[in-house]
Amino acid sequence: MLFSNLAGFMLAGLAAATTNSFSYERLSQNNSVLLIVDHQVGLINLARDFDGQLFYQNMIAHAALGKLFDIPVIITTSTEDGANGPIPKEIFEMYPDAPIIARPGEINAWDNPEFRDAVKATGRKQVIIAGIATEVCVAFAALSMREEGYGVWANVEASGTTSTLVRDAANLRMQAAGVQLGGIFSIVGELWRDHRNVPGGEKVIAWLQKYAPTYTVATQQFNAIKGSAAAE
Repeated sequence: MLFSNLAGFMLAGLAAATTNSFSYERLSQNNSVLLIVDHQVGLINLARDFDGQLFYQNMIAHAALGKLFDIPVIITTSTEDGANGPIPKEIFEMYPDAPIIARPGEINAWDNPEFRDAVKATGRKQVIIAGIATEVCVAFAALSMREEGYGVWANVEASGTTSTLVRDAANLRMQAAGVQLGGIFSIVGELWRDHRNVPGGEKVIAWLQKYAPTYTVATQQFNAIKGSAAAE
């Protein structure tokens, strides 16, 4: 009985220690960099785990996060002169002066010295990444950056691959390495933190209406009800 009680206390203590070891790392506008990895017109058709139109919208929204929160943006492409093609014109027009790191052969973007140096040159230790395909271009770079000590957030809504099976396996692999998985709204929420913070409610709502309208339905309904009440 004594042994059983002692074992129970030890297990309870271990469980408590394990629970208390969690540390919530929050995204910071001042410490994050946005990565756009292989969002190329020739690869978009590989993203079959999403509705095609929605995925394209999410891809552009991912890029626009850099504008909303004024954070550095690094774009890289793979064999751009071949079948993969260039980045979509919406992203190019959004960042006409941003250097596009064209990798001549490296599948893992982190293996490319120019890309690696560009990330390090920002001095920031949190990266927000999305790309095509999830299990290759996103996962390989994310795992490499985790190994280097970076906090990594994978935007699951703006990363695509050939099937939900492959997507889920890739996400599990990244999650096991400490990569944080999130969608557009959660990334916006973590970067913003407080409705009173920069960039301010009006800009965020306008951004959501343009790039992620699904998330503004409640706001639109509230404003409609408020307007109707004021008119009475």
